[in-house]
Amino acid sequence: MHLTGNTIFITGGGSGIGRGLAEAFHKLGNKVIIAGRRKAALEEVSKANPGMAALELDITDPNSIAATAETLIRDYPDLNVLINNAGIMPFDDPAEEIDDRVATAIINTNLLGPIRMTSALIAHLKSKPRAAVIHNTSVVAYLPLAANAVYSATKAALHSYTLTQRFALRETGVKVLEIAPPWVDTDLIYKSGDPRAMPLDAFIAETMAKLGTEADEIYVDAIAAIRDNPGVNEHALINAFNQSLIDNPIPVG
Repeated sequence: MHLTGNTIFITGGGSGIGRGLAEAFHKLGNKVIIAGRRKAALEEVSKANPGMAALELDITDPNSIAATAETLIRDYPDLNVLINNAGIMPFDDPAEEIDDRVATAIINTNLLGPIRMTSALIAHLKSKPRAAVIHNTSVVAYLPLAANAVYSATKAALHSYTLTQRFALRETGVKVLEIAPPWVDTDLIYKSGDPRAMPLDAFIAETMAKLGTEADEIYVDAIAAIRDNPGVNEHALINAFNQSLIDNPIPVG
């Protein structure tokens, strides 16, 4: 995709990967609008980046999505890039009873949120000659976490949706891209400083470089082998990966 000359809307832009992408695009001279539920976080990011705009958005609420889309089309008619980044990652245990409220929140945020947000803006984006929809999935779309089973399932579903949406829009001016982050040291759950997590600045730098190519799927070199998950052998890989996390737990605090 073109990295300059865009008007970009990023959900979940108040922290973590969303903020990192927003600031990287902002530094390149793009018009960037961030959104999220935490007003204080949005104000902090926009204040630190003069010229960046912010909108409050509840990505789980269809009415909030519709109102935000209306505002974007009215106030930012040059909008041509949507980055569906907002997500939550509560722990769950598929071997036990899962709180339905938690599962519903994860699905509404991570899967229905991007679907609804894209749907609300797709007619506008199709009117632009150089548009893009970027879905932020995860390495767990290919290598699911047992301790975050519902989260992993939503990311796998969003990956599937991305593939079909890319095909459906193949004859339009809208590119459909997917960013699949590895474990990045952000506040999605909590910042751990664990050496197994990729530093945010390194992730953003490599991701931006690859966004500037013709690639449809954007993932860092470190997870290339996981993206090429070996088909019928995936169970052994997934089991070994989850056992390694039990044997070497993420430090808390």
